[in-house]
Amino acid sequence: MADLDRYQRQTLLPQIGQAGQARLLRARVLLAGCGALGTVVAEQFVRCGVGTLRIADRDIVELSNLQRQVLFDEEDAREQAPKAIAAARRLRRINSQIAVEPLVVDIHAANVEDLVGVERAQEPVDLIVDGTDNVQTRYLLNDVSVKHQIPWIYGGCVGMQGRCMTISPPNTACLRCLFSQPPAAGDLPTCDTAGVFSAAAGMVAQLQVTAAMKILLGHLVSKEIVTIDLWQGRFRSVSTINSKRPDCITCGRRQFEFLDDHSASRSTGLCGRNAVQVHPGGSLSLDLKLLANKLCNVGAVCRTPYLLRCDLREPSEVRLTVFPDGRAIIHGLSDIDRARSIYARYIGS
Repeated sequence: MADLDRYQRQTLLPQIGQAGQARLLRARVLLAGCGALGTVVAEQFVRCGVGTLRIADRDIVELSNLQRQVLFDEEDAREQAPKAIAAARRLRRINSQIAVEPLVVDIHAANVEDLVGVERAQEPVDLIVDGTDNVQTRYLLNDVSVKHQIPWIYGGCVGMQGRCMTISPPNTACLRCLFSQPPAAGDLPTCDTAGVFSAAAGMVAQLQVTAAMKILLGHLVSKEIVTIDLWQGRFRSVSTINSKRPDCITCGRRQFEFLDDHSASRSTGLCGRNAVQVHPGGSLSLDLKLLANKLCNVGAVCRTPYLLRCDLREPSEVRLTVFPDGRAIIHGLSDIDRARSIYARYIGS
């Protein structure tokens, strides 16, 4: 039974009250990504009493994350703990009454419907919150949101700027109503090229939390996209009321191109890092103990319950971080083709 005294200051708010708090405690949310935005969102949800928080993140904690990813510390970075696991440890210390479900996974077309719960025996989540760092995943979240009418909160931040928008099908415009096609590689600045201001990321995340609370408490959804330039102190809100398009590929024609694209292989450079993630596709389950025995002949190996690391002797600048689902992060390079080659050489085709 939840101790409601911890939420006493929150239940005094007329927008929440006792009934609203009870509603929050029943809520189920998927947080897609636990980086600069996701760590702030996750902490606020747990402190506010969102009953079940499922965190899906593919990455591990590194020292460069600590400037802006508020749930992690130096010990997490030294351990190179999976972000979902490190976040869950911290969040459970903040509020042990909340169900935190950490999932060390890459979000892709083959698993996203399971992550939102529509392929599980249990009920689907009430909301998806975007904490990702790449465009393709956001379009995938948009597809699953529209297909199953699960609202999601879009957020993004690069440099000093960011933006936030609520998408609640079928009542609002979806992401593809506004941006019909994802930008080409190199068209937009990234944290690699423009950096990230921690306070700007925190501001966007707080906008996401507020938008999420409106959804979970049953209030009217804001039909607008909010953009900020924190350094200049500028906030701009643009209405999306007239942006919903009958000919939209996703919410108009109901064609789910990103959700239906089960590519054989998924490889991508990781934002802010000299590293590439390689996933061979399909349904894999690696025995990390056996793999450790294999790799000990080619480098220094360290294995945890969640991953395996190997500092290769050749090429000497490369480290492998391998997960049980077959996914690997190839550190020390940014060339995707070279990363795939190294994956095939040391892990398998």
